[in-house]
Amino acid sequence: MDTDEALLAAVARGDQACLRALYDRHAPAMLRVVRRMTAQSGVAEEILQETWLAVWRSADSFRGESSARGWLFGVAKRQAHNYLRKSVLVTVDIDETAEMSDQAGTVEDIVLANAARTELAVGIRDLPEHLREVLLLVLVDDMSYPDVAAILGIPVGTVKSRMSHARKRLALALAGTTADLSTRYGGEK
Repeated sequence: MDTDEALLAAVARGDQACLRALYDRHAPAMLRVVRRMTAQSGVAEEILQETWLAVWRSADSFRGESSARGWLFGVAKRQAHNYLRKSVLVTVDIDETAEMSDQAGTVEDIVLANAARTELAVGIRDLPEHLREVLLLVLVDDMSYPDVAAILGIPVGTVKSRMSHARKRLALALAGTTADLSTRYGGEK
């Protein structure tokens, strides 16, 4: 089985089969990352298509400073930021709409709401975006610290620091929730 780095080098030489192999390995996880950035699944899928087009066009720019996986996710994140920054909001007169759908917000909000509003889900949701982003990339997408650093364009030390801060905030939030529940239901005060 070829490594991601070898496949990416072959893509840089124009090998479409290797691009497909990389796509099969990484597209589902990349789509999850992009979906956390937009609530619209169609937009997320379009961004993913643009990402793979960018990978095809710029594979020769991979220098191996991070893993190929980290580089691919970095391309996805940049494509999402570029797409979302250029997006123009379409406004519609409310009287012209048949029915307003009840959107729960971002995909992340929907996932957290479906998690039965556990204390952990609430704690993660309430984290500042820069901490939540690192936490989700590491824990949900199973990324290494160097890969997260490459994706976000920050030093590895900053990733470690953000993970530490995220863990501390979650621990405090969970400890507070546990104390609140204990007090509310007759435990010690």
